[in-house]
Amino acid sequence: MASTSVFMATPVTRLSSAQLPSIKKNSAFSVRCMSTQPPINDGETAGSSASKSPSPTPISTPPPPPPPRAPKVSTKFSDVLAFSGPAPERINGRLAMIGFVSAMAVELSNGQDVFTQISNGGVNAFVATSVLLSMASLVPLFKGVSVQSKSDGIMTSDAELWNGRFAMLGLVALALTEFVKGSALV
Repeated sequence: MASTSVFMATPVTRLSSAQLPSIKKNSAFSVRCMSTQPPINDGETAGSSASKSPSPTPISTPPPPPPPRAPKVSTKFSDVLAFSGPAPERINGRLAMIGFVSAMAVELSNGQDVFTQISNGGVNAFVATSVLLSMASLVPLFKGVSVQSKSDGIMTSDAELWNGRFAMLGLVALALTEFVKGSALV
C-alpha cells in the first residue's frame, strides 16, 4: 500500500526583487505564516513532498482573551457632582423616597399634612437626613465604585433611578394636592 499525503501541494510563487524594490534581502521585515501545512523546502518539488508522509503538526488554540476591564470611574469632585454625574439624581431620588414614605406615614398616623409636618420640626429632620444620606451616597463614589457595579436582579441602579423619580413626583403631587385641598390628603 502506498501512503498518500493528506496535504495538497500548492504552487509557490516567488517575487523578484524588481517586484518588491523596497524590501532588501537582510531587512528587518519578516512574514510569519500560521499554516497547518508543513513548509516546503527549496530543494523539494510538489511531487516529492507528496510521496513523503508529513508528520502531523499539533494545532494549538490561542488562549482566551482576558476579561474586559471595568472602565475607570472618575473620583473628581466636579465629575461626581456634575449635572450629568452619578450623584445628584441618586441623592435627590433617595431623599425623595425617604421623604415620601415618611410624609405618608406621619400623615396616616397623625393626620398632619406636609406643610404642618415641615413647620413642626420637619426642617431639622430633613437637614439631618440629607447630610447623612448624602455622605453615605458620596463615599463609595469618591472611592471609585461605579453606581452600576452592585446591581443584580430586581434591585438595579436603573430601578433605583426610576423609584426616585416617581418618589419626587409623588412628593410634589402630595404637597400640591394638600395645598389645593387645604388639608391632609387622608
